[in-house]
Amino acid sequence: MPNAALEIRNVSHEAGGNRLLDDVSWRVRRGEHWAVLGPNGAGKTTLLKIATGYLWPNAGGEVLRDGEGAIDLREMRRRIGWVSTSLNGQIPPKEPVLDTVVSGKFAQTGLMVMHWDPPTPEDYERARGLLAEMKCESLIAKKFGVLSQGEQQKVLIARARMTEPLLIILDEPCAGLDPGARERFLADLETLAREPGAPSLVIVTHHIEEITPAFARTLAIRDGRVLRSGPTREIIDRELVSELYGTQVADLVSHNGRLWPIW
Repeated sequence: MPNAALEIRNVSHEAGGNRLLDDVSWRVRRGEHWAVLGPNGAGKTTLLKIATGYLWPNAGGEVLRDGEGAIDLREMRRRIGWVSTSLNGQIPPKEPVLDTVVSGKFAQTGLMVMHWDPPTPEDYERARGLLAEMKCESLIAKKFGVLSQGEQQKVLIARARMTEPLLIILDEPCAGLDPGARERFLADLETLAREPGAPSLVIVTHHIEEITPAFARTLAIRDGRVLRSGPTREIIDRELVSELYGTQVADLVSHNGRLWPIW
């Protein structure tokens, strides 16, 4: 059996005298797509930073990526893609979209061509193909900074796929999108998740309705602790949503494989 893409074992983390994560365990197998659900301040960002090696669990626990513990961080970050609106501002606004995608091969934000390892014609051809798979062919000749936020998110997903990663984490990718842009983005993400050989995807959100059917498993956390973990349609109910957000849910409506809370 292949190693899990990501395994977090009994991880705890403290900062400023506060315990941000408390005995969290989570396993993402290859090919699985997960949602991480929780309110602001639940510990989602801390969990992601630990998963991607930007933080180390300083209060106990172990993190394995592809079955390995301590590994070269630069290489590891090529195997675990990160897509976040916080990354958008780090991409040079005048950079051509094609260069932005190619930069993912080198784990760069802003393509810097090194004479000892320059991008190849094959890299650019792969970048074009990945943009096409995200329905972004029309963006190839544009600059990153002129794209809409939804377009930038899709370009960053193509960028993250340049290294054929085991796992791509999407940190609140719909934040700031208007309803139409959100639905178009989620439809394209659903299509990607269902592609044969797609990397494992993790979408981090505090909106239940953003969990599309392909994200068949959910980790729900609050106050740094796991409340529930498992099949999305088994663990998400009115009681969980009320506990997560501290307010009563009148109903959960199912539509097209998604759940919509009625407050």
